[in-house]
This record gives sequence, C-alpha cells and structure tokens, in this order.
Amino acid sequence: MPLELGLDTFGDVTRGADGTLLPYGKVIRDLVDQAVLADEVGVDFIGVGEHHRDDFAVSAPEVVLAAIAGRTTRIRLGSAVTVLSSDDPVRVFERFATLDAVSDGRAEVILGRGSFTESFPLFGFDLGQYETLFSEKLDLFSVLLGEGPVTWSGSIRPGLVNQQVYPKTASGSIPTWIGVGGSPESVVRAARFGMPMMLAIIGGDPARFAAYADLYRRALTQLGKPVLPIGVHSPGHIAETDELAREQLWPDYRIMRDRIGAERGWGPTTRAEFDQEAGEHGSLYVGSPETVARKIAATATLLGLSRFDLKYSAGPLPHERLLRSIELYGTQVIPRVRELVAAA
Repeated sequence: MPLELGLDTFGDVTRGADGTLLPYGKVIRDLVDQAVLADEVGVDFIGVGEHHRDDFAVSAPEVVLAAIAGRTTRIRLGSAVTVLSSDDPVRVFERFATLDAVSDGRAEVILGRGSFTESFPLFGFDLGQYETLFSEKLDLFSVLLGEGPVTWSGSIRPGLVNQQVYPKTASGSIPTWIGVGGSPESVVRAARFGMPMMLAIIGGDPARFAAYADLYRRALTQLGKPVLPIGVHSPGHIAETDELAREQLWPDYRIMRDRIGAERGWGPTTRAEFDQEAGEHGSLYVGSPETVARKIAATATLLGLSRFDLKYSAGPLPHERLLRSIELYGTQVIPRVRELVAAA
C-alpha cells in the first residue's frame, strides 16, 4: 500500500514569546493554523488527540477538526486517539459522520482505550471495567460502521434493536483504525475486527514492534481478513540541523516527560536518555530533514507501514517552532521519505 505521511498533535499548551503559557483558546486557534500549513505543504493526514487535563487544550477533537475542514481542501482529518471507552459509540459515529460531511469525505477515526484515565471519572465510568468498556464499545462501533439498521446487546449500555443512526456517509463507512500500545491481545483484537492498526511507538527501538506487525498480518490471514494497513505514531521535531532540532526540543520534551513520569512513577528523564531516543534506534524522530527522513523510511520499510504519523507537538514547545517543523516535514521530509522507500 502507498505510504501516507501524517502529523499528530495533542494540542499541548504552548508558551508565548514572554515564556508564559498561552490561554487554551489561543492554543486551539494556533493548532488550526498549524493544520492549514500542513495542508498547504502536502501532509497527508492531521490527527488531533483527546485529553481532559490541564496540559492539553483539546477535549473535543471533532470540533477542532471541523474548523480545520473549513480552511483546508485535501488533508485527511482524524483523531489521535478517540477514547472510546469513556464515550458513547453512537455519538462518536455521529460526530465523525458529520465531520466527514463537512470535510467532503476526509474524516477518519482512531479508536483507543487511552493512556490517560482522566475521562473515566469525569464521565462516570468505572476503571475496574477498563477492558470490558473498550471491548463492548468497539464491538458496537464495528456494527455502526456498516451504516445499516443496528441491532446490538451488551452489558455496559442498553441494547439497540433495528435502530438507524444518522447522518450516513457518502462513501458508506468511516475509515477506522485501532490504536495499539504494544500488547499482543490488542494486536489480535484489531485483526479480529478487521480494522487497520496504528502502533503508538513512544519509547525504545521501533524494531521491537516488528513482531507485532507480523502477528497482526498472521492473525488477519488466519481470520480470513484482507490485507489491512499498519501505521505508526511517534514523536519528533525537525529543524535545519540535528543539533538545532535537539536543542530546541530537549527543554520542552523534558517538561512534558517529567510531568507525565511523575504521575506514573517514573524517574526524571536525562539528556543521555533523550539523546538515545533521538539516535538511530530510538523512537524520537528529531533532527534535520535528512536525518528524520532516513529514520522514518527505515521504520516504514522494516514494519511494512502504510502510514507514519509524526507527533509534532511536545509540551510547551512554541507555536513558531511547530510551524517550522511542519514546513520542513511537508516540503523536505515527505518527498525524501518517498524516495528512500521507493529505492529500498
């Protein structure tokens, strides 16, 4: 399958020229401008993540994506990810079907359980049902994708009997990925539902995920499913040189990593760890356009990818640096990746 190259953002709260954090509204408007630039420079996809905490500005990605749709013409629009476990599958389908309509068929959805859990108490869900909530809601969503009368029953919400859901999409379905963090059970589940798999590789050597890509393909074959795309979501940053890219990213990456790490019992990160992740066998795609392109091409070739999404936002990294990173990604990295993959 042709390799698509996209961008993801969680709407990280950024800082202004005076060093103070910007208001949420300004961050969201800047995010829309970033997506417009991505469209202009040839990026294939923009994904906007869902979070419910103070260091991220976006809790309703579909609204932001609809604003982006109104100012763009070609870039595909999706979530990165939608936390299906704490949402209602019917409403998720309706929102993305509406986004598909206003964008003239450009909507996608990436469904996941979420690595953050703030949405569960916020919306009244029991974390003790973490696995059941996702499994049953994914089952319902898979039925909704058929866009016909829905009959479904489960244990976590009232069943449906011959119910219609609107609006219908022009194409007859919404492209839907399952986000996978790295468990074999999640890989097989994506195959069982016949949905493309998006691997979140945010630490360590991407090569260790080759086993998951192979497992997914074997599971599809054994289940009698067609060949489906595999994607990767990984963080990174691009500047004119390797040294400049690392120096720009490191302070803000450290702020983000240490805040999340403190919540999860990790120790503070170090510059040595950062440099290791930014190296040839790490999961940070940071450097000059040539360096980042070669690293993306290597990962895409190794895993047999159909999509690579660079998570370009990182903590309070300023808007102006994000814009330059996007510009370099579209104008230099994407064409070079395609050259390298074609030659591999």
